[in-house]
Amino acid sequence: MRVMNILLTNDDGIDAPGIEAMHAALTDRDGVFGSSLGGTTLPIAPLTAQSATSHGLTFHTPLMVSDRRVSAHMSGLAVDGRPADCVKLAISNLWPDRFGEGSRPDLVISGMNAGANCGVNIIYSGTVAAAIEAAFLGVPSIAVSLHLGKSKPDFDVAARHARRAIEAVLASADGAPMRKHGCLNINIPATESDGPMPPMVVCPMNLHGLVDKYDARINPGGEPYYWAAGDGLDFHYSDEGADVHALFQKNITITPLSYDMTHHADLEVWRDRMAGVTSAS
Repeated sequence: MRVMNILLTNDDGIDAPGIEAMHAALTDRDGVFGSSLGGTTLPIAPLTAQSATSHGLTFHTPLMVSDRRVSAHMSGLAVDGRPADCVKLAISNLWPDRFGEGSRPDLVISGMNAGANCGVNIIYSGTVAAAIEAAFLGVPSIAVSLHLGKSKPDFDVAARHARRAIEAVLASADGAPMRKHGCLNINIPATESDGPMPPMVVCPMNLHGLVDKYDARINPGGEPYYWAAGDGLDFHYSDEGADVHALFQKNITITPLSYDMTHHADLEVWRDRMAGVTSAS
């Protein structure tokens, strides 16, 4: 496996425990793997938590960037923006400013997110949006999320599982890099203590909606408002073999994603429907 330079980002913010654990696993801080996965692993992540911001971008306010010492083992750049902002700015400016004109990361890893990003949550996720943005810009990417159970999560153990899954993904191509515009979404099952690596399953995303719940409340001024009360993983249905089902069966899920939202099967349908239709006078 060739040495890669990795851009590490997330949506929980640069101070979140998940990104520090992911950085530790990728750089082999604790000597578990015998070597770093990347030649350089540079964190460039949001200054503050940006969960569920999806693919939002910043246009009308400046993107402030600051050096950030997160711990004795990790430092990076904090961007006062959203996850997709971080990737766009990193690839266009911040990475080449540091490593030379024309340089780019070989791989973008987004995570590790505190909470699973499976099923329809993929659409809402800032973690996944950062990975999708990288793939769109021509840098292969992997989004990594951790399913939170009832006990305190062990991010370090989960990140080690994630690194092994990423190594397996990269090794599966016999040393070849991931496809230039490729994007994978990886979910790690709830991990509260050390143990064997869970099985890996390649699967599609679940296509059933969430059970939406909102608490109706009254503010001190007597005006009604609503507070989201769903747990984020309560789906109307979970197809067997899809990511939600596989994750709850304690598997690591691997789902290839695409930013092409064209419904290709309907192209000919609509061409046939519109054939011969004249413009309204």
